[in-house]
Amino acid sequence: MDEVRRQLTILCRRARARQLGFPRDWRSNQVMDPRSGMPFTEAGAWEFVAEAIEAGHAMEELTLDKPPGATAYVLIIAQPSDVPPIYVKLQLGSGCVIGRSFHYSHC
Repeated sequence: MDEVRRQLTILCRRARARQLGFPRDWRSNQVMDPRSGMPFTEAGAWEFVAEAIEAGHAMEELTLDKPPGATAYVLIIAQPSDVPPIYVKLQLGSGCVIGRSFHYSHC
């Protein structure tokens, strides 16, 4: 998992290596950035995820239904006080990171 973390962190920080997959629920501009109190920018969301992974935030491996058998990595990032956690789901592609989910957690 250390190598996966390293790859995800690097790719999240490279604008040309980031893409959104399908199906997806990527609502970065509807989620407040706890660092600024403003909605995330697209680049800010990716950097936030990279920082969480780099800091060793818990990450769970998940087998996807679409595409069948593909592996995704899920982070549920707690927020201050009464703000719901942020749910993030990523896939590793060939030289890229694929964003599948970025939104407030429904759990």
